[in-house]
Amino acid sequence: MTGSGRAQIVIVGCGFGGLFAARALSRTPADVLVIDRNNYHLFQPLLYQVASAALAPADIAQPIRTILRYQRNARVMLARVDGVDLAGRRVIADGMGVSYDYLVLAPGAVDNYFGHEDWRDFAPGMKAIEEATFIRSRLLRSFEIAEIQADPAERAAHLTFIIVGGGPTGVELAGAIKELAVDVIPRDYRVVDTRMARVILIEAGARVLPALHPDSSARAAVAVRAERRGAPRRAGDAGARRWRRGGW
Repeated sequence: MTGSGRAQIVIVGCGFGGLFAARALSRTPADVLVIDRNNYHLFQPLLYQVASAALAPADIAQPIRTILRYQRNARVMLARVDGVDLAGRRVIADGMGVSYDYLVLAPGAVDNYFGHEDWRDFAPGMKAIEEATFIRSRLLRSFEIAEIQADPAERAAHLTFIIVGGGPTGVELAGAIKELAVDVIPRDYRVVDTRMARVILIEAGARVLPALHPDSSARAAVAVRAERRGAPRRAGDAGARRWRRGGW
């Protein structure tokens, strides 16, 4: 408690969980402190649109201070949380101790490389804006290289994109890349036919979108295989098994 007798609530992370928690506490007689290592709230479900050059980063990010501007009991702290002192009821943020009466931990998710962090250099994840813009850069660079590549085999290699993971993000990204190659950029290139781009979606399980109802998975599989706009899917195949074992 502070001298005013108000409880101190610290929320670590301002993704959907942290932001909704802060907003839900707007009428609570307590002081709310939101700590995040970024000064913006990211609409993560649309990261694939940034990665496929359909949206700009600013389209899916908004300053946290702007969002909470009119919430009088909320403050924002830009810092990285390195630990929690449970006995002392403190959060360690950028080397500083921040006291709390109640603590909400909503730091978000991280990519799972199944114990092979060295894969990150070759297959970036997509949990942050920086990762999405990196993927976009590599994607567009591949089309540029294909345009000047004389060897047909090398050109085909630069027009082949592999996505590991048949969850919602993987399925959406596969469709977005194919849409970019088929509908958006073909007229911008003189030599390469970007419509010939191949998008291979690898899923280790028996079906894409495994968290959804089988009927939804079946419809998604049909959609990603659709003529010209789809992507071939390899569910449960040898490529997926090599990914799980650590090979590539």
